[in-house]
Amino acid sequence: MMLRYALQTVRDRKAGFLGAFVALLCATALVTACGTLLETGLRGKIRTERYAAAPVLVSADQMVHETTVKEKKGGTKTKHKAKPVAERAWLPAATADTVRAVPGVERVVPELTFQAVPLIEASGRPRPSYGHAWSSAALTPFTIADGRAPESADEITVDRALAARAGLRPGSALTVQSTGEPRTYRVSGIAHTARGDLTHQSALFFSDDEARRLAARDGQVSAIGVLPAPGVGATELAARVEQALRGTTARVGTGDERGPVEFPDAAGARTKLVSMGGAMGGTSLLVAVLVVVGTFALSVRQRHRELALLRAVAATPGQLRRMIGREALLVGLAAGVAGALAGLPLAAWLHGRFVAGAVVPGTLERTSGVFPMWAAVAAGLLGAWSAARITGRRIARIRPAEALAEAAVEPARPGWIRSVAGTLALAGGAALVVVLGSLRTEPASTPVTFLAVIVLAGAVSLLGPLLVRAATALLAGPLRLAGPGGHLATANLRGNATQMASAVTPLALLIGMTCTVLFVTPTLGNAARAQARDGIRAEWTLAARGPGVTREAAERVRRTPGVAAATEIVHTSVRVGLVKYAAQGVTPAGLTRTWDPRVTGGTLDGFGGSTAAVSELAADQLGLRPGSPLKLTLGDGTPVTLTVAAVYASGLGFGDLTLPHALVAAHVDNPLASGVLVAVEPGSGTGREQLAAAVRGFPGVEMLSAAQADAARDRRQDAGAEINLLAMGLVLAFTAISVVNTLAMSTAERFREFAMLRLAGAKRRQVLRMLRVEALAVLLIGTVLGSAIALAVLTAFSVGMTGVAAPAVLPVAYAVVVGLAGLLALAATALPGRVALRVAPVEVATAKA
Repeated sequence: MMLRYALQTVRDRKAGFLGAFVALLCATALVTACGTLLETGLRGKIRTERYAAAPVLVSADQMVHETTVKEKKGGTKTKHKAKPVAERAWLPAATADTVRAVPGVERVVPELTFQAVPLIEASGRPRPSYGHAWSSAALTPFTIADGRAPESADEITVDRALAARAGLRPGSALTVQSTGEPRTYRVSGIAHTARGDLTHQSALFFSDDEARRLAARDGQVSAIGVLPAPGVGATELAARVEQALRGTTARVGTGDERGPVEFPDAAGARTKLVSMGGAMGGTSLLVAVLVVVGTFALSVRQRHRELALLRAVAATPGQLRRMIGREALLVGLAAGVAGALAGLPLAAWLHGRFVAGAVVPGTLERTSGVFPMWAAVAAGLLGAWSAARITGRRIARIRPAEALAEAAVEPARPGWIRSVAGTLALAGGAALVVVLGSLRTEPASTPVTFLAVIVLAGAVSLLGPLLVRAATALLAGPLRLAGPGGHLATANLRGNATQMASAVTPLALLIGMTCTVLFVTPTLGNAARAQARDGIRAEWTLAARGPGVTREAAERVRRTPGVAAATEIVHTSVRVGLVKYAAQGVTPAGLTRTWDPRVTGGTLDGFGGSTAAVSELAADQLGLRPGSPLKLTLGDGTPVTLTVAAVYASGLGFGDLTLPHALVAAHVDNPLASGVLVAVEPGSGTGREQLAAAVRGFPGVEMLSAAQADAARDRRQDAGAEINLLAMGLVLAFTAISVVNTLAMSTAERFREFAMLRLAGAKRRQVLRMLRVEALAVLLIGTVLGSAIALAVLTAFSVGMTGVAAPAVLPVAYAVVVGLAGLLALAATALPGRVALRVAPVEVATAKA
C-alpha cells in the first residue's frame, strides 16, 4: 500500500520532488565523471604508435621498487610496492646481443629516442617531437615517400605530417634543437607509414652516428624491438626473451604493454589521474551528501501537513518512514540513471580540458566503462534513501495528537540529536583545522583542506537554526530600517529559522569552498615567490621560449666581461625510497653569488661532485643533517648515494633537493637549462644590451630582469591555479546549482504565506521587498559563515605550508565570489516569488479551505 501511495505521491507532486531530482542528478553526473577519470587512471590504455610493427619490445624497468618484510604471529608478511620514475629509463646496448641469440628471433632493432625539436613557426599546439636513428624506422614501419634516407651527419628525414605543417620537402633546411646546440640540417627525405600519420608525436630521423651523438647515451638504448621469425607467435617469443633476460632489470612487453614504454609521461600520469579523480570524487560525494540531505529536508518539511494528516489517521511511524524511503528511491533511481548518462559527456569534456592544459597527456586514452555509472546510480540511491530517512525521522515519530499542530508551527528549538551532531561536527572541523596547521606537504594538506571545509559546512547545516536566530538578533535593528518589509523579514527569520538555515548552508558552502579553491594556490605561490625573490641574488635571468638554454649560450654569458657568475638550472624529480621529491641541478661555480636559499646547516662552499643540499622539510622527513648519506633514485631510475652538504630553509622557493647540474643533466630527457641566473660585478656597467648581445645567435632565448623573472613565475603560478580551479570547478558548479535549487524550493512553497499577507493588506511590492530583505539577510549570514570557514582553513593551510599565518586573499576575486553568490540568491528568490504572487490570494485561500 505504501509503495502505491509513494508512486502516486511522486506522480502528483512532481514540482515538490523536482528540487531533490535536480540535486541528485547533478550529484550522480559528477560522481560518474570523477569515477571515469579514476578508472582512466587505473585501466586507461596507452596505445603504441612508434613500435606498432614490433610485436615484442624490450625496455628498461620504469619503476622504483621497494620490498618490506614484517614479522607477524605465525610468520612474516612481505609487501612489494613500485612507483614510476620521472624520466625515460635506458637499457645497456649489450642487451641486444642477448636477445639476438634467442631462438625464434628474426631481427633485433635497437632504438634511440631523444628530444629533437624543429625550430619552425607552426599554428596550433606543438606536438612532442623525438629524434631516432633511421635504422630503427622499421619499428613503425616508416618508409621513404619522397627523397631518400639520411646518410650523412647533416641530413635528416622527417615524417609526412611534420613536412606538411612546416612546408618541408627534400632539400629544405631545418634547424633542430636537440640535447645540445641547435643545428641546421638538410631534409633528405619525407617518410610515411601505411598506418597513417602519427597522432601524438613527430618523428625526425638522423643517421645512426648523428643519432648516437645527439642521444648522448653511450652504450645505452631506449628500447629494443624484436621481430619474430615466421611461424613464431609474439606471446611465445616474449616468454623466451623474458627467460633469457631473467636476472636483469629489462622488461619484455607485447600488445598494449608497449605503449607505456613509448610514452613514459602517460604512464606516470596514471598516478596523477587516480589521485585527482579520487580527490574530486570524494569531495563531490561529501558535498552531494550535504546538499542532498538539505534538499530532502526542505522537501519533507514542505509536506508536513500531508505527512501529519497521515500520522493523525493512524499511519504508524514505520509506515511513514518506509513511504518516504520508497519515494526517495524512486526519485533517486530516475535521477541516478539520468545523471549517470549525463556524466559520460561531462567526463569527456573534463578529460579534454586536462589534456589541453597538459595535466594529462593525450596518449592516455579515456575509458568509458560501466563501473562509474553503476557506482553513481548506487551512490544516488543510497544518498537519496539515507537523506529521506534522516529528514523524515522527526515527522514520523511525533504523536498523532500533536501532528497537525506540529505541521502548523516550526519547533522553537532544534532537536537535541541535531544539536549534538552539529557540536560534534564543529569539533571535528576544528580538529581538522588544527591537523592542517601541522601538515607541511601539499599532497597531505590538499585533501584535509577540502574535507575541513565540508565538515565545517556540515556543522553550519546542523546548527543552522541556532545560528540564524543568533544572527537575526544582531540584524534586527538594521532590518527594521527597511520599513514594513524589514519587519516582516525579521519575523520570518525568527519564526522560520530551520527553513532559512536550509538556504544559508549551501551559500556558506559555496562561498567557503570557492574561496578555498581560489586562494589555496596563491597562498602557497606567494610564499614560494617571496622566498625565491629574497633568495635569488642574480640581477638577470637567461630564459628560454623553447626547450631550454643550451650550455654554449650559458658559457657565452659566463665569458661576458663584468659577469661574476652564471648558474644553470635544470629541473627533474627523484625518489628517496618511493617518496617523490622535486629536485633541481645547479652549476656549482659562483653558486653563492647568484643563489641564497637561507642555509641553516652546513655550507654551500665546495658544493658539487657527489654532494647535495636539502630543504629543512626534506631533512626532517628523511632524518638528514650535514654529512649524512642520501640514497636516491634519479629521474631515469639510476640509483646514487650523495652526501648532504647543506640544509636550507627556503624549500618552497628553491625545491626540496638540490643536486649538481652535471649529475642531473646526464639523467634527464631534456638536459637543457630551464633558466640561467646571471650576476654581474658591482660597478661593471654590464647590462641587458651586453648580455643580450652575447646570446643573440641562439634562437628562443631572452634576457629578463629580476622583476620580469618574478612576473614569469607569477604567470606560471596562475597557470597552476587555473588547473586547480578546473579540477574543482564542477564541484563548485554543483554547489552553485544547489544554492539556486534550495532557495527556489524554499521560496516557491510559501505561496500560502504570501496569500495570507496579501489578504491581511500587504501589497505585492511589499511582499517582494520582504523577500529581497530576507535574501540579503540570508546572503549576509551565509557570506559571514562561509568566509569564516575559508579564513580558518586557509590560515591553517598557510601555517602548515609556509610557517606563518598569511593566507592570500585577493580582494577583487573575493568581491566577485560574494557578488555572484548574491546574484544567485536574489535571482533564486525573486523569480519564484513573482511566480507565487501571480496566483490570486482568494484562490489560494479557497484551495486551502
